[in-house]
Amino acid sequence: MPLRIGITLGDPAGIGPEIIRSALESGKLTTDIDYKVIGQVGTLGAGSPSPDSARAAFAAMEEAAGLANSGEIDAIVTGPIHKARMAEIGFEFPGQTEFFAARSGTTNYAMLLTGGTITVALVTTHVPLRDVPASLKTSEIVRVGRLLDNFLRRRGKAASGIAVAGLNPHAGESGKIGCEEIEIIAPAIAELNQSLLTSQQSPSRFTGPHPPDTLFFHLANEEWDAALCMYHDQGLIPLKLHAFHSGVNVTLGLPFPRTSPDHGTAFDIAGKNVARPDSMIAAINLAAELAQKNT
Repeated sequence: MPLRIGITLGDPAGIGPEIIRSALESGKLTTDIDYKVIGQVGTLGAGSPSPDSARAAFAAMEEAAGLANSGEIDAIVTGPIHKARMAEIGFEFPGQTEFFAARSGTTNYAMLLTGGTITVALVTTHVPLRDVPASLKTSEIVRVGRLLDNFLRRRGKAASGIAVAGLNPHAGESGKIGCEEIEIIAPAIAELNQSLLTSQQSPSRFTGPHPPDTLFFHLANEEWDAALCMYHDQGLIPLKLHAFHSGVNVTLGLPFPRTSPDHGTAFDIAGKNVARPDSMIAAINLAAELAQKNT
């Protein structure tokens, strides 16, 4: 039996339906996969979001979660939703990452994005920037670092190591412009490497804290396999600059692969057939790769 991947349309008033159609017709997807599109477009107009289009997106997500939990599909690729519109209909989650974690009973999960030669995992995600320093915990850095390491090893990437970003400019300048690197991040790196040493893996896989302003130049040039970032925009700005049209969002830690294109609903261009399917193609192919490794 071929692997089965469910693809939700996202908000049907956005570009989800057209990029999914383009991806399926592209000839660029992994073969020998059963692709199942989940969701209904109906009479909902492209470019005209409404409570009904948000409810359609929610229903598709619920259906996909049920199919994955029952083993009827092997992976989920999600089309983009509009978070503000979803909140208006009672969607209580910050995003699809948290939704699928809740529906699968997963508490140990994290957000990762990958595109081109850049892969980043985020220790904190959708929190105000002013709250990031208080949200950083050594235990959280270790937890997300282990999820990132597991993801890379599953993909056969365990040679170049993982760069851990500092929080402050110049990674704190030895405590002169911030102590988070000394008090929180460095102990997490030591703990991560110690755990690898006890498992007979490379004890120097995690390095840093590195100054964020230089880290991504070296990451893009493949000096490391990935970066562990302290907050949302620290990782996503360089990723989108580097791979705007091909970035993929991955939820780490779920019992099934879940990926999505790294862009939004783009209501302003929906229905005009100008939306590029590159990111959706990459998301589907990565879901197929991860599903194959799960078998």
